[in-house]
Amino acid sequence: MYAVVGCTDCAALWLVSDPESSKTARCPRCGRRHQTRTLRRFFESDDRDAARQARAALLAKKQGASEAFSSLDSVAQMEAQTDEPVVDDREYLERSGLDADEVAAAGTETQQSRTRDQVVRDAIREGDRPDEDRVVAYAVDNGVPAEAARDLLEKLTRRGEVSESRGRYRLL
Repeated sequence: MYAVVGCTDCAALWLVSDPESSKTARCPRCGRRHQTRTLRRFFESDDRDAARQARAALLAKKQGASEAFSSLDSVAQMEAQTDEPVVDDREYLERSGLDADEVAAAGTETQQSRTRDQVVRDAIREGDRPDEDRVVAYAVDNGVPAEAARDLLEKLTRRGEVSESRGRYRLL
């Protein structure tokens, strides 16, 4: 059972499912809690779509747009239509003045890029027990700022993911 009910404070209309079993309902607009037995029921139905349609009709009438509302499809039909895209992604990008192929290529590059953490780990992995200067130089060559590379190296060492012995590093 579904009921279209109205708030006594702000006049909002909303659906309450199974109003007989729930003791209270909260207005979605103003947040006031109402006892469901005292709420005015404008429409009741076992069909949710019918209740949604009745609420839409009541809102249109409230706005003085009953005539315009009658020419529209049902709420359920309009909802089904929203699942179908009007414009595909490529067309949207091109109408926005962007090159869809460049956007796709940029997305691919971003997915293939490594994080700073990965760059520092790769520096340690590829070097033969490299020292801090070599790790930092490798990181800088791969787009990681020197200070960030030093900080990451220190953090990895503190966490026990990298060992340091006599100034040389290796992954654990």
